[in-house]
Amino acid sequence: MKLNRTSVTEFILMEFSDDYGMQILYYVMFLFVYIIAIMGNLIILLAVALDNNLKTPMYFFLANLSLTDICFISTTVPKSIATFVANNRLISFAGCVAQVFLVITFTGSESTLLTIMAYDRYVAICKPLQYNVIMNRAVCIQMAAASWVSNLVHAALHTSMTFYLNFCGSNYIQQYFCNIPQLEKISCSDTRIHQILIFALGMILDSFIAGSIFVSYGYILSAVLRIPSAQGRYKAFSTCTPHLLVFSLFMVTAVFSYMRPKSLSSLTVDLVSAVLYTVLPPVLNPLIYSFRNKDIQGAIWRMQRKFKNLL
Repeated sequence: MKLNRTSVTEFILMEFSDDYGMQILYYVMFLFVYIIAIMGNLIILLAVALDNNLKTPMYFFLANLSLTDICFISTTVPKSIATFVANNRLISFAGCVAQVFLVITFTGSESTLLTIMAYDRYVAICKPLQYNVIMNRAVCIQMAAASWVSNLVHAALHTSMTFYLNFCGSNYIQQYFCNIPQLEKISCSDTRIHQILIFALGMILDSFIAGSIFVSYGYILSAVLRIPSAQGRYKAFSTCTPHLLVFSLFMVTAVFSYMRPKSLSSLTVDLVSAVLYTVLPPVLNPLIYSFRNKDIQGAIWRMQRKFKNLL
């Protein structure tokens, strides 16, 4: 990866407010949300790893999603909290490169894993007799590996293109972490070709992901409507609807952050959209996908009893 450092060796991250009291409030909230996200996703990882009843494809992908969420929120929030505690908003050039690479990797992993999970639910509901054959262990591992590898390659491509740009003027980033749109703003290179490439590649990938999700849920909806029991239909709808809402919120805010026109960009809009796709999913995913699940609840209670017996 060739990086053009030019005259900029470090960047300055934004602060949430000029008022010190408001800064404390923001960072306490960030710390609270971070702890909740880490604890929730770590509990799911431990439950899936330790409970034999959760050795199924669905929970395998949930564990991958929890790992992604832990890494995703840890890429941005701890650095933001550290800037306040140390009263130092500088981030090195190498640190900014790493942050851009990791944010793109985990943003992509989040969306592809949600797509795989939608396909898993489609097979489970629409082809239950073939489920164990289609979603066998080897296939699940290959799908998870393909998700991680493809997103690492995708992130490397975007990161190399971004830092090939010249940074020879302002080094102030109007965001609490390094991201591509804000770096394009302060670059002294012509970013039009870069923006076109991001838009074109983003449209292709996002259209495929969103299309796969909604086609999968379309088949699931068709199967659910054929369930004779009203209670059965309600249970299926109550499971699918939150998944679609979380996915839609994540995709809309992520796509808006990277592909919106400059006319729609402002400090408040940029900050809110960034929080919605980098901070909110790691907090909501454990609640939506796992803690409402009776199998996960049972595994957590069994895990608690085991720890109590050890003590």
